[in-house]
Amino acid sequence: MDRRDFIKKSALVTMGSLLMASPLGRLVAKTNESDLANETSNLINEPNKTDKKMKVLLINGSPRRSGNTFTALSEMAKTLEQQGIEAEVVHIGVKPIRGCIACGQCHMNALGKCIFDDDVCNKIIEKLDTADGLVFGSPVYYGQPNGSLLSLMQRMFYAAGSKVQNKPAAAVCVCRRGGATAAFQTLTMPFQMMNMPVVTSQYWNIVYGAAPGEASLDTEGIQTMRTLANNMAWLLKKIHTGDPDYPERESTNWMNFIR
Repeated sequence: MDRRDFIKKSALVTMGSLLMASPLGRLVAKTNESDLANETSNLINEPNKTDKKMKVLLINGSPRRSGNTFTALSEMAKTLEQQGIEAEVVHIGVKPIRGCIACGQCHMNALGKCIFDDDVCNKIIEKLDTADGLVFGSPVYYGQPNGSLLSLMQRMFYAAGSKVQNKPAAAVCVCRRGGATAAFQTLTMPFQMMNMPVVTSQYWNIVYGAAPGEASLDTEGIQTMRTLANNMAWLLKKIHTGDPDYPERESTNWMNFIR
């Protein structure tokens, strides 16, 4: 180091010492110490999100309360419970469920639920407040999910879409022989419009069975349910371990093809 560099470095050290000794320097140091103390305190006192038991709501879209769809969802529920996650299976029942009539009253009046309160829709919407993840199960009718379940989902997502944002979701289909992949795709379509992470498994979430209880004989299908449940549990724990920053999203730019 030559004489000129030595003088420059000495001057910088002296200036730094004078600054830290000044009122401004003491304020900066005090602020840093205070910030450090606050951050340490926050880390110690911040509640661990995993302390709250997470919950998955599994909606049985079959008119048969204890049929093969229930068998598939029950396998998931059992696996979720083993992972320390509460699981509730809800049956949509056999009473009629209205289709959406596009009246828009749920939005115009900021109801957070459907204007029609004479079926199971709003009762299930209420359960969304405590659900961290959702699973929709349906039998296959003519290559499609049960129409009652579709009516429920369409009204539920439109009237109370804010309650499902960022919540992992999965669909499960049960069929005798064919049409399950088409029905499965139909059920998963709304998730991708609602900013819901789609939970996958080792295969498409399909179980085969006709007579009640036959689904339990589909060993690969039942294993797919367990893998799906384990993946759901993994994703929920990842989300709730820390304080995830969800993506900033643009306001929806609605566009009709015909104007």
